[in-house]
Amino acid sequence: MTHRPSIDDVRQLSVVAARAAAAKKGEDTLILAVEPLLKITDAFVITSGTNVRQVRTIAEEVEEKVKQDGGPSPLRIEGLDDARWVLMDYGDFVVHVFLDEVRKFYDLERLWADAERWPFESEPAGVGAAPTE
Repeated sequence: MTHRPSIDDVRQLSVVAARAAAAKKGEDTLILAVEPLLKITDAFVITSGTNVRQVRTIAEEVEEKVKQDGGPSPLRIEGLDDARWVLMDYGDFVVHVFLDEVRKFYDLERLWADAERWPFESEPAGVGAAPTE
């Protein structure tokens, strides 16, 4: 029997993924709590890049940071070849890394407009901050 993570664990890993995307200049990064609307996963992390190289870099950073935080590897990753829409399926949450124009076309934020948005800071307080005197 596999252990199902708590919603707090899912939220924490989603925040780690969102921060990783933001660290690589992912644009308009957000987390949607879709579980009440879509029973197959708890959350979507959505972000976008301006070119395919940046989309790939964001996806690589998300995978690395989630692992560093003790999270799983993605069950599957789709779309890395053309990097227009990379979907990283972690089971309990899904990361969508879009090329800007592809994100505008599919407009997942509108499709899931009723989903609660989970806030996150790009960087935890105190991390990377300049020392005060």
